[in-house]
Amino acid sequence: MPIASHGNLQNQPKVALQEIGLRYFTLDGEVEALSRISLEVAPGEFIGIVGPSGCGKSTLLSLVAGILAPTSGRVLLDGQPVSGPAASCGYMLQHDHLFGWRTILENVLLGPEIKKHDLSAARARALLLLERYGLGDFVNHYPHQLSGGMRQRAALARTLCTEPDVLLLDEPFSALDFQTRLAISDEIGLILREEGKTVILVTHDISEAICMTDRVIVLGRRPGHVKSQHRISFPSHGSGRPSPFAARNAPEFAGYFGTIWEDLDVHVGR
Repeated sequence: MPIASHGNLQNQPKVALQEIGLRYFTLDGEVEALSRISLEVAPGEFIGIVGPSGCGKSTLLSLVAGILAPTSGRVLLDGQPVSGPAASCGYMLQHDHLFGWRTILENVLLGPEIKKHDLSAARARALLLLERYGLGDFVNHYPHQLSGGMRQRAALARTLCTEPDVLLLDEPFSALDFQTRLAISDEIGLILREEGKTVILVTHDISEAICMTDRVIVLGRRPGHVKSQHRISFPSHGSGRPSPFAARNAPEFAGYFGTIWEDLDVHVGR
């Protein structure tokens, strides 16, 4: 069932999508990719977006980041319209895209270099992040010397090194094998909650969305639209939230999974 937005509980949402629509042209004509999407994300909230392939999940992240402009409607960050690439957003993609000729520390410092930040302060933050994420002994290693999970942690440190307010995660674990994916999603889920950032995660994995986020938004088939929203909580765990791995064994998990699976409407024969 649709739920009330965080906007009623906060003075101002961190991210607001207001009646967003997006159309583009191909050789076959005009395509309506997104239709009338309205959504608010509160400061410090962690939301997940799931939906059928081609419904515009990743496109939404590009709109929030200011990489794309909507055809209609507005995107707001901290109440201000987004009119170009947003410096307050950090974007983490499916692949780590670490540069093979740069050390791990040099890769993490790439963002501050491009944005011309104080490199002395950035280096101190980079070393702190790498130490915190278990990579302190690998700062002078090169990407090919690290495992897939370690590379993703390095990519997260690179994303966080510019101190973004909003993190946009586009299928960040999809390139990993299943066992590594479970482990790294558990690690990164805990890291992001400790950082207290506002996070928007796009994923095809319903389990991942349930276990990592506070709220799951289900998009319907193209043109992408908000079909339903689901607040995620685990009362059986007490007042605190379980780790992503522990959440999979919580009694509430199966109910969330079944409901969201039905909402996705991707079943064979339909």
